[in-house]
Amino acid sequence: MTSPRVALVHERFTEVAGSEHVVEQLSAQWPDARVHVPIARPKGVPSGLRRTPETTWLNQLYRLGGERSYAPLMPLMPNVFRRMDIGDVAAVIISHHAFATQAVFATSAATIAYVHSPARWAWDASLRQGEAGGRAGAAALRMLASTARRDELAAAPLLNQVVANSTTVAQRIRQWWGRDAVVVHPPVDTDAFTPDPGTCREDFFLVAGRLVPYKRPDLAILAANAAGVPLVVTGDGRSLEYCRSIAGPTVVFLGHVSHAQLLNLLRRTRALLMPGVEDFGIVPVEAMACGTPVIALGRGGALDSVVPHVTGQFVSGVLDEEIVAGFVSAIRAFDGSIYDAAAIRQHAELFSRSIFRRRMQAVVDGVLAS
Repeated sequence: MTSPRVALVHERFTEVAGSEHVVEQLSAQWPDARVHVPIARPKGVPSGLRRTPETTWLNQLYRLGGERSYAPLMPLMPNVFRRMDIGDVAAVIISHHAFATQAVFATSAATIAYVHSPARWAWDASLRQGEAGGRAGAAALRMLASTARRDELAAAPLLNQVVANSTTVAQRIRQWWGRDAVVVHPPVDTDAFTPDPGTCREDFFLVAGRLVPYKRPDLAILAANAAGVPLVVTGDGRSLEYCRSIAGPTVVFLGHVSHAQLLNLLRRTRALLMPGVEDFGIVPVEAMACGTPVIALGRGGALDSVVPHVTGQFVSGVLDEEIVAGFVSAIRAFDGSIYDAAAIRQHAELFSRSIFRRRMQAVVDGVLAS
């Protein structure tokens, strides 16, 4: 039996990615919960959301702008969250990665923040490089980062419970917010990603997901070039053209692929490559749910999901050259026969949707009982 009178707050519904699937599963656990969000567009709302999201006046501006970019609206978001009409509820679950914890000021209910990460771009100046055009844009982004840090620090002490999506994110929360957090890994659709005993492994490695700078697909491409091995790259994003420009003859780009195509690739590839530092990383667990091993940079969320010599292996390094060299070595020495697909699949099931919902139910029940 679920806890009564719960409300959900999310950053934005502009695209469906990992954080949106978290809210989708929270909505499945509390189907009567109202879902509050500053802005939303139909393509950004996950199909399993039980109730239509309730937007704010900011959504009118978003629509007037043709729903092309939410970036110009970001400075307005903190105040919008503080003034949300959340209503009379027992608990509010806030899905946070930039400004959403400001909703703690809009309610007297118990608040639980599910933190995908504190705003990394606000706390780590290196992540803002190249994100704004010219000096004026860079100055504006610095000011917004200062506001985000200030607002996160103001909201953090008021939250009844902080939940991190990985051990790495829990460490950031402790470092930047001065709060301890319980770790509840995000939900992975282990029902949709499954092994197929009839599918044979083929001679290629795989990079899957959005092609954006922090995921570092370029490092995997450089490693494949140096190792001379076939690499299939799926997905699109602002790093696509750069990745194409550095790719050697063994690298193939497929662009955006359907679920069926991705599933087929995950079942056929020798291993998935994960060269970036993820907050958690859903795609590697989807690969493991297919019985596929993962070669990952040994930092970030991969430390929670990849078990060395059981579900994959880690590559070390800090500098780009070190990381590329580590992937080259791992790729050349890779032996898929040492991995048991059934054991990899069994491990992936620890990150299922049902386990996520059960753990979040326990968190909310604990807060309401205290």
